[in-house]
Amino acid sequence: MIVYHGSIITVDKPDVNHSYRPLDFGKGFYVTSVREQAERWAKRKAALLGSDKAIINVYEMKEKTEGLKVKSFAPDLMDWIDFVCECRDGKTEYQKYDLIYGKVANDRVFRVVDMYHTGIWDKERALKEIKVYPTYDQIAFITQEAIEKLLVFKFFQEV
Repeated sequence: MIVYHGSIITVDKPDVNHSYRPLDFGKGFYVTSVREQAERWAKRKAALLGSDKAIINVYEMKEKTEGLKVKSFAPDLMDWIDFVCECRDGKTEYQKYDLIYGKVANDRVFRVVDMYHTGIWDKERALKEIKVYPTYDQIAFITQEAIEKLLVFKFFQEV
């Protein structure tokens, strides 16, 4: 499977040590199977950091995950929304896993998660709202072992 990582630099040797803060699935190295999503992230990061380069890193991801602890969220998102909130609260449940697959909280979904997280909306309302947004995915490599076993850098491209 081909996956992408949007950045302002070439990441030919990905690692989990450069994750500076917990995201949806905690600290790790994040990729997506959706090129458009990686391109938008690269451009957004370039704008935020004042860089004139937006880069998509392209990897081949092996699909055999034997020996790794993998978490994958169901399409109903019942567990996903609580997991994302816990990671954003700094909890470390995610560290039980080597690899985590799921939906990404893009800008619109992030607002819905916030409404749920702060108690303004209940879970049922939040999940109903999330389902109207396009589906993007993310794969979080939590451990270096998972990166070493599954990811092979192919090339980068400026966008």
